[in-house]
Amino acid sequence: MSNIGFVGLGKLGLPCALAVESKGHRVWGYDINPAVGEILSTKHLPYREIWAQKHLEESDITFTSLAEVVENSEIIFVPIQTPHDARFEGTSRIPEERVDFDYSFLKSGIEDLAKEVEKQGEDKVVIIISTVLPGTIEREIKPLLNDKVKLCYNPFFIAMGTTMRDFLNPEYVLFGVDNEAAAEKAEKFYRTLHDRPFYKTAIKNAELIKVAYNTFIGMKIAYANTMMEICHKIGADVDEVTGAMSLATERLISGKYLSGGMGDGGGCHPRDNIAMSWLAKKLDLSYDFFESLMMGREQQTEWLADLIEEHKGDLPVMILGKAFKEETNLTVGSPSILLKNILDERGMAVDMYDPHVDKDLELDITEPRLFFIGTKHSEFNNYEFPKGSVVLDPWRYISDQSDWGVEVIRIGE
Repeated sequence: MSNIGFVGLGKLGLPCALAVESKGHRVWGYDINPAVGEILSTKHLPYREIWAQKHLEESDITFTSLAEVVENSEIIFVPIQTPHDARFEGTSRIPEERVDFDYSFLKSGIEDLAKEVEKQGEDKVVIIISTVLPGTIEREIKPLLNDKVKLCYNPFFIAMGTTMRDFLNPEYVLFGVDNEAAAEKAEKFYRTLHDRPFYKTAIKNAELIKVAYNTFIGMKIAYANTMMEICHKIGADVDEVTGAMSLATERLISGKYLSGGMGDGGGCHPRDNIAMSWLAKKLDLSYDFFESLMMGREQQTEWLADLIEEHKGDLPVMILGKAFKEETNLTVGSPSILLKNILDERGMAVDMYDPHVDKDLELDITEPRLFFIGTKHSEFNNYEFPKGSVVLDPWRYISDQSDWGVEVIRIGE
């Protein structure tokens, strides 16, 4: 058993801390937000995370001061947020302005941590998890450190809602190495969690790999949604098209994220494209691919709004789903909310409902409407929509209900 510290126990840090604890390690945690202490004391997670609630109920994580975390931990993870302004989350139209991530929270946390490590006088392995643009660690973080801090950069490839599961079952572990001995100690620790490959490289490479990974996912989603629009307009089947492409695992990588639906969302992908677009302009790249991805996401959502207008007739409109993906209650970067905002611009009255977000509300679907399936929650396939309704389904999973007078339009078929 190792003593592992976490400085930052938010939506990323806490599930990962629970994952580490589930493998038999002692976890010490610190966060400037007192609400974290309430979560740990009440044993109630206010957001949906597969596995996390169960482990929280059994958790003995020590929530304490920064000094005690440093004193008791052999390795200290730093999953502090590097947010964007809400304008860049992907739930509204893209501003013309392009900006880097906000590193103020990370810098403040690292500065406090480094001072405490130096004060106690013992070398500590400090692993930064936060997403940053390439060159940030060298420019913004290293000047805050001292020789007692042995730095590594280890961004995670996780999705909110399945953080704990993804952390314990990664494709590989990416490690930006600044101190070889620290990296070796970290790798030895990771071997107690799983046996997945360990990819070590220079920190600047690791910084770029992380944002490249996220933006590549956005590219796959945008491409699949383009195929969906083509198929819808010519009468082909997008699932057949992307299904065949998914078999080409040597030349096309994999079928993950390669299916028509809504645009990409969550706390990373839209904002990472914006940040990379900022970098593209700063570096005077010949072509800003990342801006094209974001504009494509917005324009594809415009087309879905066009479909709603085309099929609504006199029916009121309801978007089912606010969350950015299925089986979660997190709405950050939600393409459904972007769609709602675009329809609002057009002067259309639109209601929204999500069973995971609106837990205190009951859905009234006694009157016919145009229902648009914005999030692929399993609950929606069990609904018996009122006679005379139209259901627009970009995921193509809602069962046929024509026998009782409901028209289900599977977008992309």
